[in-house]
Amino acid sequence: MLKLLIPWIVALVAYGLFLAWYQNWRSPLSEAEVAHYRTLLDVSPIAGTPQTEAVVRFLANDDGRAFVMVNLIKLARDPVADPVTGVPRPAADVLDDYSKVFLGAALRRASHPVLVAGKVGGYVDAWNVEADPGWTALGLVRYRSRRDLAELVTMDGVFDAHEFKIAAMPATFAFPAVNRMSMLLAPQLWVGLVLALLASFVSLALALTR
Repeated sequence: MLKLLIPWIVALVAYGLFLAWYQNWRSPLSEAEVAHYRTLLDVSPIAGTPQTEAVVRFLANDDGRAFVMVNLIKLARDPVADPVTGVPRPAADVLDDYSKVFLGAALRRASHPVLVAGKVGGYVDAWNVEADPGWTALGLVRYRSRRDLAELVTMDGVFDAHEFKIAAMPATFAFPAVNRMSMLLAPQLWVGLVLALLASFVSLALALTR
């Protein structure tokens, strides 16, 4: 009997480890932490822009919860100069050089893309907004916490790669949002379901070999 329970014990331990990594268990950012990140932002690629103040206000109002960053992207249609070599390259390839650095660091902090969608038409509902500049894609990125966002936007490696993002995207904007409703299955659910399914199969296989 104990042998049949082993797969479930392993699955429960694995799920516990996943939640320990994926969920934010730390308290909201302290005033000292916000001041520290403010200092780092003052030497970042967005230093001296309204975006710096927006990020600082967002950090100062930390509620400790995960959130989603909504990104609208306009990718350059023509080849752009590589920031390092100066050789013209497709904008998508240049952006990939940034994405590899950013996403690698983000995944280590349980932050990841939720949805990436390509635009297939113009505005069908809009008023009191500027004309469509030619958006090409929408991206939703999940962040485990505002602390993780602060760490990512102030990392030296991401600093260095930011020039690739600027070169590939002539226009973009992003804002944080909290999920109110979604039909997408959250990782907290599907990871648990997958582990339970695997434990069931292994337990059944053990029972049949008895």
